[in-house]
Amino acid sequence: MKRALALQELAAPALLVVAAGLLGTVVSLSTQAYFTDALVSVAIVVALYTFIGNSGVLSFGHISFVAIGAWTAGVLSVPTGQKPAIMPNLAHFMRPWTTGNLTSIVLAGVIAGVCALVVALPLMRLSGLAAGIATFGVLEITHNMLQYEERIGPGLNAFSSVPETTGLLQASLGALIVIAIAFAYARSRFGRLLRATREDPAAARAAGVSIYRQRLIAFTLSGILAGLAGGLYVHLLPVSTNSVYLDLTFITLAMLVIGGATSLWGAVVGALAVSALDSYLAIAENGASLFGWHYDLPAGTRVVVEGALMALVLIMRPSGLTGGRELRFWPRRSS
Repeated sequence: MKRALALQELAAPALLVVAAGLLGTVVSLSTQAYFTDALVSVAIVVALYTFIGNSGVLSFGHISFVAIGAWTAGVLSVPTGQKPAIMPNLAHFMRPWTTGNLTSIVLAGVIAGVCALVVALPLMRLSGLAAGIATFGVLEITHNMLQYEERIGPGLNAFSSVPETTGLLQASLGALIVIAIAFAYARSRFGRLLRATREDPAAARAAGVSIYRQRLIAFTLSGILAGLAGGLYVHLLPVSTNSVYLDLTFITLAMLVIGGATSLWGAVVGALAVSALDSYLAIAENGASLFGWHYDLPAGTRVVVEGALMALVLIMRPSGLTGGRELRFWPRRSS
């Protein structure tokens, strides 16, 4: 019975991703790009959920690992012959290396995971506001390193010549893999222990649970998943340092909060719902029609509307649209 209930909790977000992927195949090519971007957003938000949702510690720095993953996959994917023109100051030992699509994404997760572990070793001793500010500092450091250190990437320029292999299929499979890993972690002993530290830190310590160790594991795993999502992202569109900075940090946190930060179902629902709204507002900022009425929204409307929506959800339903609960197709039977 427990296994059946667990499978329900995995099946609900997985089926939602599959439905979004299938729906994307029946729309125009221009609209299909929005579906692909939404599925990559699912992978990023689920990576955030793996740490934030299970630990209760807000991190403003996880997009750092998306950026590191994107840079890793991007540098490795650019053909060797084009690297001198695109990245003339790239470190010599990186110039002869070029890998395929899947290898670059896997290595993106590995490198991001190593960086997350290094960051987590000192930072996971912090809690509350101090932890949030410290992770924001990590985001700032990463952003400036990638922007000005041209030995590890294109610097101020956007990545070009990276094969655009992240279509609907790859984005869907990537999102499903991230969901499956996040689900397995949440159901594991480590996930349960981390949630215990979230609910009652004093009781968890009294029971012999190391809050530091459990946060360290979750932060590292979350970094790996964020790096994988970054690999998908750079293979979707040309990425620059501003593409993986404050705007992406804000929108993905909004997705997690609006959907419900403490559940995998909430992370997926929030990512897809806010992605749909964000795509519509992006179109409306360039001019759109509704019931024969043409209108142009001012630039920046997306950020204002999404910020207001997040504030409204926090006021009216602090646990998010899903109530922070997993979706089950049939209720648990009472004993």
